[in-house]
Amino acid sequence: MRTQSLTRTQKPLRLDDEVHFIRSWLEKPLAIGAVTPSSRALARTMARYVDPTGEGPVVELGPGTGPITEALIEHGIAENRLVLIEFNPTFCQLLRTRFPRATVVQGDAYALKETLHGIVDKPGAAVVSGLPLFTKPLRMRVRLLREALTLMKADAPFVQFTYAVVPPIPKSIGGVRVEASDRIWKNLPPARVWVYRKR
Repeated sequence: MRTQSLTRTQKPLRLDDEVHFIRSWLEKPLAIGAVTPSSRALARTMARYVDPTGEGPVVELGPGTGPITEALIEHGIAENRLVLIEFNPTFCQLLRTRFPRATVVQGDAYALKETLHGIVDKPGAAVVSGLPLFTKPLRMRVRLLREALTLMKADAPFVQFTYAVVPPIPKSIGGVRVEASDRIWKNLPPARVWVYRKR
């Protein structure tokens, strides 16, 4: 009986996550960018682009309640390699309870270098983003990508999903290779994963 209680505390019901999301979205729709958490299908697709055998931290931007974080761990990424940058203090508290071995940073992902200063001391293996990029001007999106790429190893991926048909950061920007997943229909709304690497 005690074990069941502990498990429920560590991993709240999916419905609880949706309540957190809806409440946060109603308060700040442009900051959250989604009404519900990412589906398991979308989270698993994003996680597949990260090499679990690599070294260095895996940085997640805007993890929310942690569905992508959970998929990364299921994919084989050690929890203690995860650095989770989340702006919402309620989500930060939830993430610290749910993923106690990860490093949870309450901060601004769009000021990535500043936010990670003194926290990450070696090149990252990947940056995985659940940020609502289309709510920001293009120059901010490009700056975020460039900052992320400078903090990572040469071939490390910047993984981002979007509900839009077009990529969140144009494929035409210089010095970057881009690939995209198939459309993920088992997500509400349907989404696609875009992956950026240094050329």
